[in-house]
Amino acid sequence: MSGRYGPDQLYYASLILYLVLLVVNYFAQSMIISGLLWIVIILTVFRTFSRNIYKRRAENEVFLKLWNPVKAEFVLGFRRIKEIKTRRFRKCPNCRTVLRLPRSTGKHTVECPCCHKDFQVTIRF
Repeated sequence: MSGRYGPDQLYYASLILYLVLLVVNYFAQSMIISGLLWIVIILTVFRTFSRNIYKRRAENEVFLKLWNPVKAEFVLGFRRIKEIKTRRFRKCPNCRTVLRLPRSTGKHTVECPCCHKDFQVTIRF
């Protein structure tokens, strides 16, 4: 693999896409999905063995710019579920930063650590 690009985050995402399409095609038996499967695997292998490292790195950076905000939303969602017994999450109305607040019922005045604005928060149960 000397001089080749190798696997990156887009490589792993395309493999996951391939596996999802493979499962869907198992139940749907569609020629269109079969064609997509071939396109995805050929592009994945092509990217892995490519010698044009700069272009593959640029493709991966574009993918990461799209993927990282989606990933951050999922991570925040899982964190909310994990900490539901002890914390509440609220957005600052001024800068839209997500704040992690202790779970104490009632009305509270909160200062945003980013924009330093005070606002009211009501936490129920």
